[in-house]
Amino acid sequence: MAAEQRQRKLRLFLLAAFACSLQAAGAAAASTATLSVRHKPSKPRHGNTRHGSHASSGVASCNLFQGSWVLDEAPPLYDTAGCPFVEAEFDCQKYGRPDKLYLKYRWRPASCELPRFNGQDLLSRWRGKKVLFVGDSISLNQWESLVCMLHAAAPASRTTYSRGTSVSSVTFQDYGLSVAYYRSTYLVDIVEESIGRVLKLDSISGDPWLGADILIFNTWHWWTHTGKDQPWDYVQDGAQVMKDIDRLTAFSKGMATWARWVDSNVDVSKTKVYFQGISPTHYNGADWGESSRSCAQQTQPIAGPAYPGGPLPAQGAVKSALGGMSKPVFLLDITLLSQLRRDAHPSAYSGGHPGNDCSHWCLAGLPDTWNQILYASLVA
Repeated sequence: MAAEQRQRKLRLFLLAAFACSLQAAGAAAASTATLSVRHKPSKPRHGNTRHGSHASSGVASCNLFQGSWVLDEAPPLYDTAGCPFVEAEFDCQKYGRPDKLYLKYRWRPASCELPRFNGQDLLSRWRGKKVLFVGDSISLNQWESLVCMLHAAAPASRTTYSRGTSVSSVTFQDYGLSVAYYRSTYLVDIVEESIGRVLKLDSISGDPWLGADILIFNTWHWWTHTGKDQPWDYVQDGAQVMKDIDRLTAFSKGMATWARWVDSNVDVSKTKVYFQGISPTHYNGADWGESSRSCAQQTQPIAGPAYPGGPLPAQGAVKSALGGMSKPVFLLDITLLSQLRRDAHPSAYSGGHPGNDCSHWCLAGLPDTWNQILYASLVA
């Protein structure tokens, strides 16, 4: 009897020990699981790689237009000395800019990394296609940037280059790719009539733009020109012809006309449409707390993710027009990231723009980032 009791106690002891071991193992497993959830993998080190990561970037769900500029010692994507398409107006190094720090900043979105720009990949994606920039000299700025980026990626590729008053193009012959620029400062029409040149807020002659696989539109800067700098004498809104009009109101009406034109004329199953956001100027240092300064002799961006001067009213007009469209348009919302780059203008170092140019952008430079985001929108 005593032996049976001892065996029963031994079995109970072993069962209890086994239960404890199971409990301990479960606790250890739970602890490991908790650690794996809480422990986030460290961000990959990119060293001198200027253009971030690919698969892990989370670009599809990331706001690419909120972030800040960070120093990066990697060289630009191209050297203007080796790009036959850059004009004197944007070639700051050739025309004497003494510093190069403005070339050493990389845009870092707040919640992801931009994909590295891969020119060979973009040339392959766009094989046999036609890409068309339509707009003013800011579109020209971005177009020249992109064709230099592609040329640097395939320097041995045969190209043909045509530069005209209205239409310019670079064809990458080995890829059957045409990247062109169509000058249209207002997008809406200016028509010569008996009373003079009339800006028609409700009329667009956009047939030459149809048939492109990628359309990238831009307008704004010329809407602010007055006096002898404006290329029209009257403005017409419907049946009303006026000597002048509030420029933001006119821009809003012009944008609404453009939006209707896209909705009525562009087949988005064949053509992807972009609108380049408002490119800012830096003539008034009060916008960033330096009342007596402009872009001249600026060598660094504005630090942080916010611009002291706030958003531009024209941004609202663009977003209102796009918000009322029935067809999809990708907004390259480059305003904030460009506002932070007071240092990236040609200022006095322009071969084709006398005086202090705080409107356009040096090449290489900021427009390369616009095109990097354009590329990210394709690979996301």
